[in-house]
Amino acid sequence: MNATLDGANILVTGGTGSFGFAFCENVLRNHNPKRLVVFSRDELKQYEMSQKLAQTEHPAIRYIIGDVRDLARLESAMDGIDYVIHAAALKHVPIAEYNPSEVIKTNIIGAENVISAAIKCKVSRVVALSTDKAVNPINLYGATKLCSDKLFIAGNNLAGGRPTRFSVVRYGNVLGSRGSVLPFFQSLISKNAEYLPITDERMTRFWITLQDGVDFVIESLLDMQGGGRFLFLKYQA
Repeated sequence: MNATLDGANILVTGGTGSFGFAFCENVLRNHNPKRLVVFSRDELKQYEMSQKLAQTEHPAIRYIIGDVRDLARLESAMDGIDYVIHAAALKHVPIAEYNPSEVIKTNIIGAENVISAAIKCKVSRVVALSTDKAVNPINLYGATKLCSDKLFIAGNNLAGGRPTRFSVVRYGNVLGSRGSVLPFFQSLISKNAEYLPITDERMTRFWITLQDGVDFVIESLLDMQGGGRFLFLKYQA
């Protein structure tokens, strides 16, 4: 299976997030897609993203308001789409513990909707973004992402003889992404905090840069056969 992003119709769920913005910026800079659809539910973030990308003046970019919880909207958005990058998720660990039903609706039911819509619309390839927290999960966020991963891999069975194939990529903490601990630590340092709060001195974090994540996803999209790929890079200071 050979693939290229040139001339392709691509949709990114959660496209206004840290990964989505970096992915779209990279694709518009280095490839020539026919259509690049940003699918997300926040109109302000879409407006801000459109302003930041305005200098590219690329005719491929599109912005669609929608939620992965809405199957009909996904089906409408995926009409004519070749590749889907599924980056939409509720990711904040403490908030997930306090709002479990909402996280399940987005991270699990939303995953089911993406799978169903992709199969119905005959999307060629779907890459779902996972997390290292899905490995032996001890919190709800990790548990919902593990369920999501299982659903996407099983989607290859649901597709049967139809053309749609699903893969999952899993990697660690992205340096400086929105909501990550690094901006939080930087904020504390700027305020002359006496210490940085660490959950446990024995804990280990696996770090990658945002660009590494984007490169890994594009590589996986172009090479995938249907299944999972995992990248854990630990950057030493």
